[in-house]
Amino acid sequence: MSTPVDDDLWSAIGDPTRRTMIDLLLASGPGTATSLSASLPVTRQAVSKHLAVLDRVGLVHAEPAGRERRYRVDEAQLARAVAQLAAVGATWDARLRRIKHIAETIERSRTTTTTEGT
Repeated sequence: MSTPVDDDLWSAIGDPTRRTMIDLLLASGPGTATSLSASLPVTRQAVSKHLAVLDRVGLVHAEPAGRERRYRVDEAQLARAVAQLAAVGATWDARLRRIKHIAETIERSRTTTTTEGT
């Protein structure tokens, strides 16, 4: 696999609330913890903590907006995450093809042995 996997990035994305927050920010544009909490089943304080995690891994960036901070998705970092996922998927696809080939070889060997034995 040529694209290294960033475990911190994937830990951040692994949380369903954070994925929903990214979706909301992508769909509606920049938002605050208050605006995001209106669309989520968690408190504003929980949203702020989730945003801090996303900010730490670079998936969102904050800009001051009055007394709050307005968050926006870093599309380059999101593209990096997508590339990592594609690389992991390609690696697993290759592994599964090899497993399938081995299983088919074993099955052919058994069939040949059974046919020769009769």
